[in-house]
Amino acid sequence: MSSDEDFSVVMDTTPSPLCEDTVEGIQGVTANYKRKYEQLQQEQKELVTARDDSRTMTEQCRRRSDKLAEAMKQDEQSYKDQLEIQKMKLNKLKQEESDLMREIQKVEDALREEQTTYNHLKQQTDVFTAVPEKNLVFNGLTENAANTDKFEMKARIVYPMNGGTALVTFEEEDVAKNILQLKKHQVDLGDECRITLEASPVHLMLPSLVEIDTEVCPRRILVSNLPKVDTDTMLNRLEIHFSKTKNGGGEVEMCEMMPDSGTVVVTFMGEHVAKGLTEKEYHDVEIQKKKYRVRVTPFLNGNITNLKTKMSMCRRTVLLTGIPDVMERDSLQDMLEIHFQKNSNGGGEIEAFLYNPLGEHTGALFEDVAPDTEK
Repeated sequence: MSSDEDFSVVMDTTPSPLCEDTVEGIQGVTANYKRKYEQLQQEQKELVTARDDSRTMTEQCRRRSDKLAEAMKQDEQSYKDQLEIQKMKLNKLKQEESDLMREIQKVEDALREEQTTYNHLKQQTDVFTAVPEKNLVFNGLTENAANTDKFEMKARIVYPMNGGTALVTFEEEDVAKNILQLKKHQVDLGDECRITLEASPVHLMLPSLVEIDTEVCPRRILVSNLPKVDTDTMLNRLEIHFSKTKNGGGEVEMCEMMPDSGTVVVTFMGEHVAKGLTEKEYHDVEIQKKKYRVRVTPFLNGNITNLKTKMSMCRRTVLLTGIPDVMERDSLQDMLEIHFQKNSNGGGEIEAFLYNPLGEHTGALFEDVAPDTEK
């Protein structure tokens, strides 16, 4: 229902052609208001319908919003659950990766250790190639295999001699024992000249146990099977040959002869030349317009890891001291050697004799030439 104020809002102020003072005029105005009233009622119904539709849509939107919120909440929880699961899987994978890395490290350590062992064993197998070839011949002697040594070295000991001394080596041990027992010896040099000497044993420090750790030198080679030519000429030709890259060589630092073995050691500036030359092993070298086939083998560096020594007395060598400088060296040595050769003086056959005068110093070389012998 509407009040007069409501009707005043929509009231048409246009002058009506009908006169309100008449019945027809009043009826016309009434009909006009009735139509407007019906129109307003229709509009009110439409507004109510629109309001109801809006409320329905709002409720639907609310319910849909609630469903979406619930779905989002469920999705969020599901995402959190999945994220937690993925984190657990990631932690597990990280743990597995860590375990695998530790296993890989162990394997790499074991591999390096095996490689080190392999390299050491390979060097040991290369040792036989590093020894120059020697011609061997059977001399008719036999021996039990159990009594043979695995590896044999000849001792070379330098014995320092003071001035006024002499070393005499007899062929028989008993003669040396006799000279030592007499101890004091008077030697007649003629012209009423007589000197008194004292005989004493010779003690040498000998190795009783030697352990050597060897490795192949990466910069040196050992050249053997060399011809018998002038040493300087041979060294020059070898240095020229092994310095050429076409021969597999490289820049040579040093080339020197090893007099005790008759071999030559060639030292290179680089560390990769020697290996290639030793792998080929045999090389043709031109020396004095003639080609010779020489053998190239690895050069071994050795470090003594264990050394035990013992004092040993020479059984056939005697040291004579107190020799004055009374005559020329060779003459005095001849006189002393003659004296100790005579059986009447307690001597015997002499194998070696060395006299060192006063004021001089020299070294006597002792070598093992055979079992139970000395030189």
